Amino acid sequence: MKTAFLIAGAFANVLLVLLLAPWFEGILRKLTAQLQSRQGPPLRQPFFDLLKLLGKEDLETGEMPAVQRAATYLGLAAVLTTACLIPLGFGSPLNGAGDVILLIYLLTFCSVCTLMAGLASGSTFSMLGSSREVMCLVTLEPILAVAILIGAVHRGSFRLDTVLDGSVYASAAFPWSGLVILVVVVLSMQAFLQRLPFDIPAAETEIMDGALMEYSGPKLALLKFSQMAKLVLYSGLFVHLFVPWGAHLAFPLGWLLFWLKVLGVVLVVTVIAATHARYRIDQAIRYFAGLLLVALVALVLASYGY
Repeated sequence: MKTAFLIAGAFANVLLVLLLAPWFEGILRKLTAQLQSRQGPPLRQPFFDLLKLLGKEDLETGEMPAVQRAATYLGLAAVLTTACLIPLGFGSPLNGAGDVILLIYLLTFCSVCTLMAGLASGSTFSMLGSSREVMCLVTLEPILAVAILIGAVHRGSFRLDTVLDGSVYASAAFPWSGLVILVVVVLSMQAFLQRLPFDIPAAETEIMDGALMEYSGPKLALLKFSQMAKLVLYSGLFVHLFVPWGAHLAFPLGWLLFWLKVLGVVLVVTVIAATHARYRIDQAIRYFAGLLLVALVALVLASYGY
């Protein structure tokens, strides 16, 4: 019976991501258009885009089609597996199947799959996008890892249900390390989601969607969906780490409050993306390096109990 509940919970989380990721993307597009004095597409437009791509012919034009296929499917698998580990209004369905180390690995692996996809295509634009992806990966992904590890240090556990429960604010008096890493993650959120001003690896007006330049049809649909799903997963992770209040309310109040907070994060990300110009890659790297240094300081503070 317990196994059946775990499977049902994992399936529910995957279904939520499948349904809500395109819808949140639609909200982002619509709000961006409104802020720029445009009408914008309907909220359901991302669903139409994905269905249209899934119905197209699956062309393979890259130099390493086997790697292209692997990167596409592995990226989607990593995203959906992450959805089974992060609590999305309920407890973590597969809490006993992994810990925060596995969660960090899966979040990083999603970016690695995009990198693999770009390198496999052989296009000049894709290679340029992949090189930018590498530079961002090296300096950016450790920030999220440090944020999660600080929670693990404060709680003295790597268990998902323990760390993803407002662990950075484990005590009544907010620890200094928690406050510092909160500021760092807030300043990094746009980059985690590859939204303006940090959509540098894609940069449609510069390198024509970067690593995804040579993709079309179903593979492009899966890659686009993986990016949409990140908006839900990273926002949900932020809520559980830093704004967990109300998570223990009875259903459906706790569940509704969680998704309202996720929606709030999405709206903030959208407003910032619609009102800021893109950074250059050198500016972004210096920015990420500075934030990583501050995050490491916060980790040292956490190790001393501050």
